[in-house]
Amino acid sequence: MAEQTAHETATATAAADSSPAAPARARPAAPSLEQIYLQAHALDVPPDLEDEQSYNEAQFQELLAQYEPTLQSLQEGQIVKARVVRVTDRAVILDVGFKSEGAVPLEEFRDPQALRPGDEVEVLLESMEDEQGTVVLSKKKADFLRVWDQIREAHETGAPVPGTILRKVKGGAMVDVLGVEAFLPGSQIALRRVPNIDELVGQTLEFRIIKLNKRRRNIVVSRRVLLEEEREKKREELKRELQVGQVRRGVVKNITDFGVFIDLGGMDGLLHVTDMSWGRLNHPSEMVKIGDEIDVVVLDIDWERERLSLGLKQLTPEPWQNIEERYPVGARVRGKVVSLTNYGAFVELEPGVEGLVHVSEISWTRPIKHPSQVLSIGDEIEAVVLAIDAEQKRISLGIKQTEEDPWLSLPEKYPPGTRIRGKVRNITSFGAFVEVEPGIDGLVHISDMSWTRRVDHPSEILKKGDEVEVVVLSIDPEQKRISLGLKQAQEDPWQVVSDRYPPGTPLRVKITRIDPEGVAVDLPLDEIEAYVPRLELGVAGLQNPADFFQVGDELEAEVLEPDYVHGRLLLRVTRIPKLEEQL
Repeated sequence: MAEQTAHETATATAAADSSPAAPARARPAAPSLEQIYLQAHALDVPPDLEDEQSYNEAQFQELLAQYEPTLQSLQEGQIVKARVVRVTDRAVILDVGFKSEGAVPLEEFRDPQALRPGDEVEVLLESMEDEQGTVVLSKKKADFLRVWDQIREAHETGAPVPGTILRKVKGGAMVDVLGVEAFLPGSQIALRRVPNIDELVGQTLEFRIIKLNKRRRNIVVSRRVLLEEEREKKREELKRELQVGQVRRGVVKNITDFGVFIDLGGMDGLLHVTDMSWGRLNHPSEMVKIGDEIDVVVLDIDWERERLSLGLKQLTPEPWQNIEERYPVGARVRGKVVSLTNYGAFVELEPGVEGLVHVSEISWTRPIKHPSQVLSIGDEIEAVVLAIDAEQKRISLGIKQTEEDPWLSLPEKYPPGTRIRGKVRNITSFGAFVEVEPGIDGLVHISDMSWTRRVDHPSEILKKGDEVEVVVLSIDPEQKRISLGLKQAQEDPWQVVSDRYPPGTPLRVKITRIDPEGVAVDLPLDEIEAYVPRLELGVAGLQNPADFFQVGDELEAEVLEPDYVHGRLLLRVTRIPKLEEQL
């Protein structure tokens, strides 16, 4: 425009001189350099320069030829070189050789702080002037147009292009492709979701342009399509090579609760948690982490469903081979408690080999309801091998067998007739358990609680916690049973009773209890119970004594004989006073 203005001025002057109507006059001198510059920039010429006639036409043309190269031939939509004037907080001020300067926002420059006054940059001249008369420039658009042909060709041919990941944005990342920014969707970064895109910032990778819009300057790229193509090639190659039993090296791509997915190069295989170790494994992450390279063996191939089953433990010998030789029955072993159940504790002897200590094999004397009473997970213990079933992969262990069975020495320690004192530990309907030694109890049967008293329940004689003296009656080490007697700790009163109540001794008694088989009566001088059987009550055809007798009725009777088994005297009724009263 500046050149056009100067040219029009010169043309108009020449036309005026050649016009036939114009009077003959001397041609004015050519304008000075200052006038040319001011006219080129549409500025007013100062009065002191308007009348200056210091140049003829030849000089004017010469000066114009020298000045024209300093002015750019500017057109809207053209990429031009601009000189940096200054950098502000928001924009870079540029001089394109026009009447006014242009401003480009800082975000359109990769590193605006590195710019210095006088530096040259390429920008797009969008408009000669806007509403404020300012030149409208764009660095971003210039960059796009400069590489447009390369980008378009790469898009049409599908050729990969290099790009550097600049920053993370919503939904993906921005990538520098050939000097312009392109959008990389999160789903197109890799074959699987990338958990942290920030870790990729600064990496230079290859991408494919999958979407292009010149008008909107919109470029969308993908790395995933290239990875899928590469993966497909490797998959086909893998199909030709892969066989069951092969050992392959792979990369851990994903970890789940049930196993690990291994990339074999073109195809993923599942390493199930049960095939990772011969030993107990709570979670796959205990052995591997994402990115690890490991060797695995191919266990099974299903090309129809594209599934590969892999194994890791199969690379080491099966630990149950020759198990009987390493752990013979009776051998003492050490291991770690790895699990507790209601019925026992599992002890790891070596990776892949566990034995069970049944709850009954924990203690000789202590009643164990749950192994957690004496064991905890992680405990290192010593045990004895009790049995081995190699086919079922089972080993039975015992902890109590590491100590001598105290029951074996009890018969010598407590021969029959030995008097001991102990605490009543428990009471049942059939007797009471008395502690002989810590963890060893003996039973006082209900029949051995009293010589003379009829005992319906042990609680009539004993209470839990009582300290009592008892006599050892017998010991069975195999069945682990001790029989104790409470009455045997006292003198047998029956010799005295027999002398005091010989057969035929007359007695006057009172009924204290009635049952279907007879009645019980009291003895006035002793605590020994006397009993009159139903057939000895003196009532012909009596089926139920309660139909005729009542508690408290008096009877006259005589002694028949002692009943040592039940601890009582047997009587026969000789006279029924209430029967005579009724008559």
